[in-house]
Amino acid sequence: MSKINLFLIAVLFLIFSGCAGSPKTVNNQSEAAGTAAYDALASMERAFLGEPLLEARPSDGSRQDTNTSGSSQSGRTSPAQTTDSRDKPVWVDMPDAVYSRQRYVSAVGFGSDRRQAEANALANLTGFFGQSVQAELKTVSTYSEAIMSGVIQVTENSSVHDAITTSIEMDTLMGAQIAEVWFDSINTWYAAAILEKDKSAVLYADLIRSNERIINDLTILPDTEKYSLGGYSRYLLAAAIADANRVYANVLTLVGNTTGINPGNMKKGDDFRIEASEISRNIPIAVNVEGDRAGRIRNALSRSVSSAGFRSGGNDSRYVLYGDITLTEASLPNQQNVFVRYIVDINLVDTADNSVLFPCSFNGREGHVTRPEAEERAFRAAENKITEEYGKLLRDYLSLLLPR
Repeated sequence: MSKINLFLIAVLFLIFSGCAGSPKTVNNQSEAAGTAAYDALASMERAFLGEPLLEARPSDGSRQDTNTSGSSQSGRTSPAQTTDSRDKPVWVDMPDAVYSRQRYVSAVGFGSDRRQAEANALANLTGFFGQSVQAELKTVSTYSEAIMSGVIQVTENSSVHDAITTSIEMDTLMGAQIAEVWFDSINTWYAAAILEKDKSAVLYADLIRSNERIINDLTILPDTEKYSLGGYSRYLLAAAIADANRVYANVLTLVGNTTGINPGNMKKGDDFRIEASEISRNIPIAVNVEGDRAGRIRNALSRSVSSAGFRSGGNDSRYVLYGDITLTEASLPNQQNVFVRYIVDINLVDTADNSVLFPCSFNGREGHVTRPEAEERAFRAAENKITEEYGKLLRDYLSLLLPR
């Protein structure tokens, strides 16, 4: 059956199905029917050609978000519109012609499916701000983790909070969104990502001011609280927030609107890290281990404490690492060697209230032809694991310790 016959059948059916009513109603319905018929013809033609079907436009002419690749649009400021025309939209090759530079920062991405095209567009949008901002975004992971875990509430402004949460989830700039998507009816999807300058300037400025208030709340402390693990954690968290603020200030500068914000007067994260190092040097952490041999596990823990920037030892330390190592023989079938399983439990305790701040455990299994040699290997493995891993685990924990 020819395309013309298909078109006539679709038009006649849709017109006659809407003939009842006033002349004005009939005219409106006929016009809508014509539009729907064209869409139906286009869909049938695509079906004959074996191409993917795109949903037809609503009869009122409004755009509808179609997502044949199944990607989620949750968290976006507004749902992206899918252009269902077979003609390439202007924005694919010239986004500035549709999204003016005076109002927007825009970028186009493409991919084999919609999700890939959107991710590529958002990455290209971030690239507009240069490699420095791209690199800096990856360094604020501690700040992002603190927000997502609820350690800090960045702002009481729900729109700003939603924007920053979405940007973290999508690994992109705050305020960025997918504006339009187009499928070329062959094998490539295109997406336009935009950042509206004026709205983003307000969002970023609000977030920077909110972050500065949080930094002040974290770091204005009496010395009795400052020189504690809680105070140390507060300064580390303040450093992460300051890092994020400088990224946001750089974006504001490149957008061209820093009203109310003076990037030159903002503190750097390193300023707070230097202060945190000074605090840690004044906090001794004692180490006690049960089941040790020749102080091997205690020495490994002491080295880890030192690598984290703290002093180890002391008889009257407020903070104590209590360790306990146990060895048990492991029976394995069809094995001539003797195997020993080791477990090292470590608890960082605040003796001010006997609370366990950071529990940690290491375990493994070692074997040899004799039990004494298997135990020797187990101790050696436990030492190495503690030396290599515990210091980093301790720093990571303290950097996200919920301020009390």
